[in-house]
Amino acid sequence: MRRERVIVLFGVSLIVLFAAWYTIAGIGMNMTASEMTNMAGPIGEPMHMGEAPSWGVQYVTLIFLMWWVMMIAMMTPSAAPAVLLYSAIKRAGPERDKAAQFSFCFLAGYLIAWAIFSLAATGLQWGLESIGLSDGPMMTIRSKTFAGCVLITAGAYQLSDLKSACLRHCQSPARFIADHHKPGAYGAFRIGALHGLYCLGCCWALMALLFVGGIMNLYWIAGIAVYVALEKLLPGARWLPTLTGLGLIAVGFWIVLDALMSIF
Repeated sequence: MRRERVIVLFGVSLIVLFAAWYTIAGIGMNMTASEMTNMAGPIGEPMHMGEAPSWGVQYVTLIFLMWWVMMIAMMTPSAAPAVLLYSAIKRAGPERDKAAQFSFCFLAGYLIAWAIFSLAATGLQWGLESIGLSDGPMMTIRSKTFAGCVLITAGAYQLSDLKSACLRHCQSPARFIADHHKPGAYGAFRIGALHGLYCLGCCWALMALLFVGGIMNLYWIAGIAVYVALEKLLPGARWLPTLTGLGLIAVGFWIVLDALMSIF
């Protein structure tokens, strides 16, 4: 049983390390994430870095993989306790011989949910670039007003009942597994995907902040990942989403007002 726990923990850690390396190295991009981070400018300020690549099949695939691997690096650490708990439950039940296998099925389902988000984020990025609201090479919003509105929207979602409902599921993996458990590999994949969808419902607005700070800005990537982990792993800190929401709304309004003042 200890060996299977080590196998699951080692496998999850290996996935996170690979995803983090892929993200930092900026595989297939013109610059690494470190270089993009160093060149990042103020929120909403356009940066003239040349023309962005055309959106062909190869580039779309590259951007999708960039988003998905980044989500794996950001979200898997906070999902690890649920994966390990699921593995422990399986080891104590009639399917103990396949506990490690089913744990990775659970994780696969979880990551597929974030692949859906990554596909939507890729489409949104293409849409923003096509209408001139995103800087192609640096992949950031180039309008202070729009960036402020994204912050306000993310803050408002932090205060919503839907956010709270999804967060409760993420904070109580034991109850979630008990309510939705099904036997077999498909059951493991299904419950992992469902857990991922609740996680997506909890965190999608926070991930949208990457468009504001820079999709490949390592400070924003690390900051959001740490914050998401704190939200999930500190269920007693119910004030945290509220405080964050109010802070995002305040900063968003300040950026919008600053943009409007610069016009007049």
